[in-house]
Parts: sequence; C-alpha cells; structure tokens
Amino acid sequence: MESKELTLKTSNKSTRRRFLKRTTAFAGGSFILSAMHAGLFAQITKVDDPRLITETLRYAGANGPMIAYLARPKEEKKHPAVIVIHENRGLQPHIKDVARRIALEGFVALAPDALSPLGGTPEKQEDAIPMFQKLDNDTTVKDFCAAVKYLKTNPQTTGKVGCTGFCWGGGMTNQVAVHAPDLDAAVPYYGMQPKSEDVPKIKAPMLLHYAGNDERINKGIPDFEKALKDAKIDYQIYIYKGAEHAFNNDSNPERYNKEAADLAWGRTIAFFKEKLK
Repeated sequence: MESKELTLKTSNKSTRRRFLKRTTAFAGGSFILSAMHAGLFAQITKVDDPRLITETLRYAGANGPMIAYLARPKEEKKHPAVIVIHENRGLQPHIKDVARRIALEGFVALAPDALSPLGGTPEKQEDAIPMFQKLDNDTTVKDFCAAVKYLKTNPQTTGKVGCTGFCWGGGMTNQVAVHAPDLDAAVPYYGMQPKSEDVPKIKAPMLLHYAGNDERINKGIPDFEKALKDAKIDYQIYIYKGAEHAFNNDSNPERYNKEAADLAWGRTIAFFKEKLK
C-alpha cells in the first residue's frame, strides 16, 4: 500500500510555549511545570480505573527477569494482547497510561521496562538516558521478543499478540517484527527502520506512523517502503505533516500534536482490532 501524507494544523504549538513561559514565570518555575506535566498533559486514564486490573510483574527475558507493567480489562474473558514499548526515557507514567488506554479498548497491554537488566527505570527521566547506552542491543531485542512468547502462552490472552512503540520504542517495534515471526501485528511510531535485508523476515502486518517534521527518521522511509513492497508485506504508512517527532507524547507539550495523535491513535486501535480480534 502506498504511503499517505496528511496536512495537519500547527496545533497551537507556539501558543503552548507562550502559556508555559508565562505560567512558569508567574508560579516560580519548576513546580508549575511538574504539575502541568503530571496533570494536563500526562494522564488520560486513571491509575486506579475500576474497569481495569493493573500490576507490575516479571517475565523471563533473554538473560534474566524483565520488569513489566500490565493492564487488562477486569471482565473475566480472554483478550488479544499488545506490547507497548517506551521511548528512551524508560518505563515512565505516560507509557503506563498508554497501556491502560489500550487495555480499555479490550486488550491485555504489557509495557516491559528495557532497563530491567540495570535495575529498572530510575525516578528521574534524565538519569535514564545514559543507561540506554549500556544496553546490549541484541539482548534487548530478545528481551522484547520474549514478551511475545510470554503473552502467546498467557492464560489471560487469546494468543494473538501485537506490538507498538514510540521513538526508541518504535525502532524496537520494528526489530520485534523482524525477530519474532509469530508476532501478529506491529505499529511503530516514528521508529528507526530495520535494515532492508532484514525486512523479508517480517511476517506481521504493519501500520507505520511518521511525523512530517522528522528528517532524521524520515530519510529511512523510502528504502523501508521499497523493501516492504518487494517482500509483499501487508503495510500502511501515514506521514502527519506539521507534526514533530514524538507527537503522540502528551506529557511533552513542546512536541505533542493532539490532531496527529488522535488520528494516529484511532488508526492504531482499529488496526489492532482488525488484525488481533
């Protein structure tokens, strides 16, 4: 399927910047920003949503236990599963919120912590960034592929498993699609593309979201799309003009684009419901 470009509004990005600057100056800096990130931008679902069961668990990774956040509907029936892979800030509250959003759509959502081998995601986001440089990429890919196996055999799931991820997690979602042939659907958001020679290994249908203003990532789209076509893989590509890298992250007001995020989210859920249910 051909890629599609979509023209979006600027989403009042400059207005948000002015608002943040004024409220920060008025309220004395970091306190108001922290409150806004935690409230206005960061959380769509409630941590204790009565419709869901949530827990932190461990599953067997490549070389040891992997910490993961799981959210699932409270109703006693089996559901298809979706792996949610975080950005290069680790397993932050925003990603847990995304997992709950997916669970509310009728899926078992599992958000693994890539930093599990290093003790897990630290409290401060800035402390997580250098930890990613210490991860072995091949082992990390295997850790996420192990999540596919864990969910395939989990008694709470139907055995159908999809995967989505954002930024660093989008690239990792592409790698899971390459290395987990039993994956049933993949939705990477603005993720680094796999090597063209690895693309024929992909068996899962793919829905690819890209930001229009993302030159570093987007330069890899033509080769990726050609490889997908040559391998006859079921895929869709959407490019959201006017959106920045990380446009889905509503805890990041500098990049969040509500119009693009809502449109991509609707497509993502519809895709998972079509391919997994």
